[in-house]
Amino acid sequence: MGLFSKKKTIYLDNAATTKVDESVVKEMLPYFTEKYGNASSQHLVGQEAKRALEESRETIAKSIGARYDEIVFTSGGTESNNLVLKGLFFHPDNKNKRHIITTRIEHDCIMNSCKWLETQGAKVTYLNVDKEGFIDLDELKNAITSETLVVSIIHGNNEIGTIQDLTAIGKICKEKGTYFHTDACQSYTKVDIDVRKQNLDFVTLNAHKIHGPKGVGALYINNQVRKKIVPLFHGGGHEKGTRSTTENIPGIVGFAKSVKISSNSNIKYMNKIRDKLIEGILSKIKNTQLNGPSRETRLCNNINICFNDVEGEAIGGYLDSYGICSSTGSACASHSLDPSHVLTAIGLSHAQINSSVRLSISKFTTEEEIDYVLEVLPKIVEKLRKISPLANK
Repeated sequence: MGLFSKKKTIYLDNAATTKVDESVVKEMLPYFTEKYGNASSQHLVGQEAKRALEESRETIAKSIGARYDEIVFTSGGTESNNLVLKGLFFHPDNKNKRHIITTRIEHDCIMNSCKWLETQGAKVTYLNVDKEGFIDLDELKNAITSETLVVSIIHGNNEIGTIQDLTAIGKICKEKGTYFHTDACQSYTKVDIDVRKQNLDFVTLNAHKIHGPKGVGALYINNQVRKKIVPLFHGGGHEKGTRSTTENIPGIVGFAKSVKISSNSNIKYMNKIRDKLIEGILSKIKNTQLNGPSRETRLCNNINICFNDVEGEAIGGYLDSYGICSSTGSACASHSLDPSHVLTAIGLSHAQINSSVRLSISKFTTEEEIDYVLEVLPKIVEKLRKISPLANK
């Protein structure tokens, strides 16, 4: 088999997006062609759409221990995260609370929202993380002041898979009397979320990371604080005035179906093949390291490896020639030439960051595909190291 032999596509970029499950597509199709009404219309076709909307809302609410009327449908994670931070900041009741706390490893939409809010008068504390990506709870506790508006901490990190302890963080936020938001786009249906037990005021969710459609997400808003958010969109007052626009009924129905078909057996399977891939890489390829936490506190689908002395982009290019899809970081920031802020935050050098590759699996990833990757990847790294000036100093 030559180095550029092409096989069928092996998709290992599921942290960027996932294949839509066939059962989800089947569930959505009637809402494009048969049940296509506007959920705000009073006629029978419109009310059929309304019923599907509310049943989907109930499904998603139940999955995180919320009330059905605490779910607001959005276009995805980016909109939900912007709605929380900007909606809270610009509400007149919050004018004396100008302080936001977040971390150095948030998704770009949180980081960039915070940077923009700083130009509007916000004061933002960016919590440090350790080498595995975990915040220091004492640092969080000490950072909260009487002016703190919200603590926003990602649940499962999109690059290195770190799962933060929402229960411990929620307890601190409740004791200090500040709002608590988490971006759970990567962790949703993979790690348990209970908004009551974890004292969550806001939770960001989306569909396309869990085998649902793109362009649809949700924001959980605790009913007790719903009136403390200014809408980003002003229009017909949809979603109880929080998010005006005609609801994406096919997408929402597909979102709910993707939640219904998620299962613990899928999580166990992904944990198994994730560990197989990690162990195979570390044992077959010398001078490599796992970026992020150990398996117990890591998302079941996430593998991020530093292949020292080799460019990660070059590895990704060779993998692609074999039909293997990978990533050198977050797909949302792939256009940027700046080093990953997440890998920088956990202490990696510039050279290590450039040598890192993310492989993210799904329930559709097979053991045969993992075997193939473990056959191909060592050859790629060996070839690249032979020509690498870093490896041959």
